[in-house]
Amino acid sequence: MDFSDRPWVSSYAPDVPRAFEVPAGSLPDLLEDSVRTYRRMVALEFFGASTTYGDLGRAVAQSAEGLRSLGVTAGDRVALVLPNCPQHVIAFYAVLRLGAVVVEHNPLYTDRELRHQFEDHGAEVAIVWDKVAPRIQRLPEDIPVTSIVAVDLIGAMPLGRRIARRLPVPRARAARRALTPGGRSTGSRRTLSWRELLRPRPLSPRHGRPAPPGTAVPQYTSGTTGVPQGAVPTHRNLLANAAQGRAWVPGLEAGRETVYAVLPMFHAYGLTLCLSFAMSIGAKLVLFPRFDVDLVLDAMRKSPPTFLPAVPPIYERLAAGAAKRGVGLRSIRFAISGAMNLPHSTVETWEAATGGYLIEGYGLTETSPVAAGNPIGSTRRPGTVGVPFPGTDIRIVDPEDPTTDRGRGEAGELLIRGPQVFQGYWRKPDETRAALLDGGWFRTGDIVTADAECFLTIVDRIKELIITGGFNVAPTEVEDALRAHPDVADAAVVGLPGAGGGEEVTAVVVLAGGAVLDADALRLHCRARLAAYKVPRAITQIDELPRSQLGKVLRREVREQLLLAGGDRSSLPGSGQKAGRGDPRPV
Repeated sequence: MDFSDRPWVSSYAPDVPRAFEVPAGSLPDLLEDSVRTYRRMVALEFFGASTTYGDLGRAVAQSAEGLRSLGVTAGDRVALVLPNCPQHVIAFYAVLRLGAVVVEHNPLYTDRELRHQFEDHGAEVAIVWDKVAPRIQRLPEDIPVTSIVAVDLIGAMPLGRRIARRLPVPRARAARRALTPGGRSTGSRRTLSWRELLRPRPLSPRHGRPAPPGTAVPQYTSGTTGVPQGAVPTHRNLLANAAQGRAWVPGLEAGRETVYAVLPMFHAYGLTLCLSFAMSIGAKLVLFPRFDVDLVLDAMRKSPPTFLPAVPPIYERLAAGAAKRGVGLRSIRFAISGAMNLPHSTVETWEAATGGYLIEGYGLTETSPVAAGNPIGSTRRPGTVGVPFPGTDIRIVDPEDPTTDRGRGEAGELLIRGPQVFQGYWRKPDETRAALLDGGWFRTGDIVTADAECFLTIVDRIKELIITGGFNVAPTEVEDALRAHPDVADAAVVGLPGAGGGEEVTAVVVLAGGAVLDADALRLHCRARLAAYKVPRAITQIDELPRSQLGKVLRREVREQLLLAGGDRSSLPGSGQKAGRGDPRPV
């Protein structure tokens, strides 16, 4: 289908530009513009402690000088292993101010996952949560980390909070254990505190500057590749996506918005919506080291949010928690959901509670990350992921031959071209050539359909399609059928090797409270909704599905667990009525 005339722009909300121009400069320039414009206004809030834009600018300059004294120069990689906290924001911009490259990591990663990434990017300096500093010290000697900067989260809290966490009462001790290390960091690598990094020292007259389109933040992703690889967006890519986000939300008031950072900033979604988008509009960014309903609702007393990027489970839990505690949500005018399907019931509940909009967007780490979204206004279409962002082009093609376009209404692989599309995978030229086609088209690996107005619906991922008896089965379709049964709270569907070289449709389900697994009844339920070849051959109970840090079900891990269990599926983690929990990754 020919989309060259961008027919979707007719569905844009009023005041969203039909044409788009990428801002000039770099991410440090973006922050410095806000520091100049909003110097006296609050930039960051953490457990009630505030940092103005002026103070943030000074802290970035001072920590950049501290990093320079450790030998960090333009082009060097610096690893960040931090939850959301003020030091994370400062370190992010300090590294980039030197022309160096930020590499973000999830502090909850296993030692094996951290080792793989540190081996790959080769950072010599790591700025880490002091709770995980001993794990970085334990990395093998052949990994070139020479200096570790340990960050104490409690040090960024207001005095009252710091004193409360030192009290000898069980609740204070538990809170302290959650935020501080269990023992001293020992090892051959130099370790210094964040306070030492910010020690007053004369500033260099000129820090290095990234020359766009220089590398900014390699983000490790396995979304389109199966194994974690560093997707490399440039300053231009990230600036473009922040600007596209600003353009997409008519009614934003620069210098007056309050954005809640409940998404982890080490993830592409949180990085763009919080570290660049929020800073670019002079917003107050309220930081949460982890998502906790009561923590978020408590923060609303001092700083009611106006803009909330999150994922569906967070909206559901916040709406329920607010109703239970009698907390108003009417300050939230805009909410953006991503990473997974947004149920219509969640939209209705949220918008009734807030009076604002909750819209769904779509993107990947490789697109910095947002590529499409539902318009904020009457033209939105719940159940779809919306239309391409300003300046973004799409094609829907035959996944076996991406030079052949699919017709209107036909499912095919989504290709994306735009200023937010990354430059390739870190030191992976073969994978880069496979993902980026001539003309700058990025192969998303997602199967989609487009309706008459070009609103996109995600069908499934190519690599997760199940081929059985020569037919393709989309796991999402089978999961939706299973979830429609009153006994099923959640489900994941994968393909396992079957006779004759094909695959068998296999499901694991989380049962609703009090339900007992009846596989035959579930299959009968599915047969009323699906073709026979799509009905699961085997259905296993599990207490909890493995999920990413954003809450997305990890089908690959489900499949690996099933393969490891072999014929004895009762040995799955959480299978059976007396099994333990699965292996979810918390949001």
